[in-house]
Amino acid sequence: MPTPFSRRNFLASTGGALLAAALIRNLSCAAGVATTTPAKLARLELLPVRATDRTVWLFVRLHTDTGETGLGEASDAFGFANTSRADVTRLTSELNAFFELVRGHSPLDIARFRQAGLPRASAGKLIAATAYSAIEQALWDLAGKLLNQPTYNLLGGKVRDRLPVYANINRVTQPRTPAGFAATAKQAVAEGFRSVKLAPWDGFKRADFTEPAKSQPVTDGIACVAAVREAVGDGVQVMVDAHSLFDVPLAIEVAQRLEPYRLTWYEEPVAPLLVPETVKIRRAIKQDMAGGETLFQMKGFSPLCRERAVEVIMPDVKHCGGLLELTHIAAMAQLDGVTVAPHNPSGPVSTAASIQVCAGMSNFKILELQWGEVPWRGELVSPVEKFENGDITVPTLPGLGVTLNDALAKKYAM
Repeated sequence: MPTPFSRRNFLASTGGALLAAALIRNLSCAAGVATTTPAKLARLELLPVRATDRTVWLFVRLHTDTGETGLGEASDAFGFANTSRADVTRLTSELNAFFELVRGHSPLDIARFRQAGLPRASAGKLIAATAYSAIEQALWDLAGKLLNQPTYNLLGGKVRDRLPVYANINRVTQPRTPAGFAATAKQAVAEGFRSVKLAPWDGFKRADFTEPAKSQPVTDGIACVAAVREAVGDGVQVMVDAHSLFDVPLAIEVAQRLEPYRLTWYEEPVAPLLVPETVKIRRAIKQDMAGGETLFQMKGFSPLCRERAVEVIMPDVKHCGGLLELTHIAAMAQLDGVTVAPHNPSGPVSTAASIQVCAGMSNFKILELQWGEVPWRGELVSPVEKFENGDITVPTLPGLGVTLNDALAKKYAM
């Protein structure tokens, strides 16, 4: 008699079963490739690239003793504050501690790394989860290159050739006024994007929204959303990120005031760890809600999904535990009818890594792009990152499908 399949069974079995199936499939479908590789992990390097005064992209590259390399990204390891040189030193130390767990081992030993690194990643702060995730990304890149397969084939294959992408216009917008946001949104739409997101209260603090000061900042932010909707028309999706700045009553009030602008989602009005509060907001408003950008592992997302606190979860491949963990999170969310829109206000390596999972994800919704910060962003990788009509093509090259443009990375090195 078959064993009943429950959430508990699923959560207990999915980690080992999916990884075992993935690696077995890797080795059996790559014709002519031996089941072991002589390559051993030998060296790690961190490559900080200064994009703007606010943005530093942190690329991680693993080297084998036979010359192969794999890429990952650890941007925003310190939250969304500006990255300093001291931060880079701290991240380097964290990365090295994780790398020592697999130094001298095969790049295919991803299960070894995940299991050995999990206690440190779970016990640490965002920096630990991000360092762990970056190395995991780079291991999958190396595995795909060694087996001459796109990484998505090692995770079960793809079901789509193109992915819809939304333009996060938040960081590039200046001035941060209704007119400024409207102009930026119109430019993104002119480039073919059919969805845009803004965080009109970015730069404020929670204290700015307490009585009696809350009225004007709230009103100004809503005016920015209204201007974007008017600028892009009804055919473009608009999302709003509140960056966890509100309490429950204010979150509900703001959502109700935003109803005329027909949001695709209302993102994190309160911190996603506040699940009962998030549920209360969701039940009181008409817009869909989204959240979870810095949560770690399935257990971080399970309460949001189980309680249907949001309609959309936003795991970030840089913070959630990497590619395989993102696959697990999406599968878990599907049990509760929750869709997945990976958080990705990042550089092109994180985008390439996210694509590998989204290509085969059955409950995928849309992928984020940090749009417009620098004109040379796409050239940081080869082949050049390209978006057409708001979509990006799923690559067919091995691994993550990109290599780093070292000359450009050196030119803009932090």
